[in-house]
Amino acid sequence: MLQFLVLITSCGDQDKKDAADFFLKGNVALGQKNYAEALRLYDEAIAKNADFSDAYLNKGISLSKLNRHQEAYDVLTEALRIDPTLVQANLARAEIALDLGKKQETRVDLAQIAKEYKDSARYYLVRGNLAVADGNDTQAISEYDRTLQLDKRNVEAYVNRGAIYYKMNNLNYAETDFRSALVLDRAQPQALNNLGLIASKKKDWDEANSFFDQVLSKNPADPVAMNNKGYVLLQTGHPADALALIQRSLDILPENPYALRNLGMYYDQKGQSAEAIQSYQKAIDLAEPVEMLYGLAGDAYLRAGNKSQACTIWKQGAILKDSLAIEMLTANCN
Repeated sequence: MLQFLVLITSCGDQDKKDAADFFLKGNVALGQKNYAEALRLYDEAIAKNADFSDAYLNKGISLSKLNRHQEAYDVLTEALRIDPTLVQANLARAEIALDLGKKQETRVDLAQIAKEYKDSARYYLVRGNLAVADGNDTQAISEYDRTLQLDKRNVEAYVNRGAIYYKMNNLNYAETDFRSALVLDRAQPQALNNLGLIASKKKDWDEANSFFDQVLSKNPADPVAMNNKGYVLLQTGHPADALALIQRSLDILPENPYALRNLGMYYDQKGQSAEAIQSYQKAIDLAEPVEMLYGLAGDAYLRAGNKSQACTIWKQGAILKDSLAIEMLTANCN
């Protein structure tokens, strides 16, 4: 009987050793951004040791990198069930919860680890992202400021803070942040796209195109860059080329309100008011802020002979601070 017990113990020790080997190999794959292979190896580790909380943690991270967010959330929850002191899992789960729209769960996880992570750049980055989700841009900027105080090379903080400055129409600050991101990552797609948008606002179409082309040279299927380049082509007299890009963008990302707005602009240029209105209305129905959308939609209704609906649309746009809608409302509606 003693010999039998010794054999069981030895087998358990061997399983734990095998689990550790799989875990370390998984970490190498994770470091190499081979997320599918990392996931496979962490599963092997967990099969050998079902209570391996660190393997669950890194499996959750791998799943998040594969955009399997709900699975990642569940795996990280299991990691915390096994080891409630595993604060790295709280931080990772907070970030994923935000991607899933679980803002309250994000708040709970962040509050739980505030003491341990008071000097963590990533902690303040997630707090900033939560503030953005809450619509508190001032608080978000403060959180990103703190992130960058702790980590001056945090590309995401530069991009996210720049996006807020862009929304506030503080284009100089926005451009500085996006260019700071590019110093650290020359191919950062959000920074390149946003710099292209700033150039578009300045009507520097050649520079705008150069930024969008840089994104597309790395990822020809980037729907945001395709749509943005389509907008530039609409503004520079190339509607057929614009339409091809906008439609390709919508094939990949069907609910992009900016692409739907741009499609409406194409139909407007062609004098197809009914089709323009349909595209604008689809964009409006998505209930996301889009520059000039309400102004353009109301103008399409006006040209179709429906002034009453045009004024209604412009009034809605004025509430949302659509500058073109405000201008058109003042000029056309009592």
